Amino acid sequence: MPDHVPAPAGRRIALIAHDNKKRDMLEWAEYNLDLLAGHELFATATTGHLLQQQLGLPVTCFRSGPYGGDQQIGARIAEGEIDLLVFLWDPLEPHPHDPDVKALLRVAVVCNIPIACNRATADFMISSPLMSSSHQQWDPASSQDRHNQTALTVARAS
Repeated sequence: MPDHVPAPAGRRIALIAHDNKKRDMLEWAEYNLDLLAGHELFATATTGHLLQQQLGLPVTCFRSGPYGGDQQIGARIAEGEIDLLVFLWDPLEPHPHDPDVKALLRVAVVCNIPIACNRATADFMISSPLMSSSHQQWDPASSQDRHNQTALTVARAS
């Protein structure tokens, strides 16, 4: 990454917690309140409203996860508008919107954004010195375009 790219003033962080993990999210956010205050926060509906009401954090809320909120956040990730994802999901409970959960995690991995799925990882991520340095998200579309161009060049040379 070039040195002339300025470090961000704050990251755009998406916060999602399944029902059995909402208490964990509130406790984690309260513990990291000072660190979170310097960032732009997004969340699914219930999680976001809890963070607003219980901790006074300014949060942009999307729909509830099962009603499209996971997909809305996934779209923001794909557009390069979310920098980190803290997704405290419950692996021990079945979820009717499981395909949406998998799609959200897939797009976060494809777009190369940091993902925390438990409090320990979220603590490491939010306290990392990399939070205040530049990070270039990977654009899978431009990578695919380069791959297609290389394949076309090799095919023409054959």
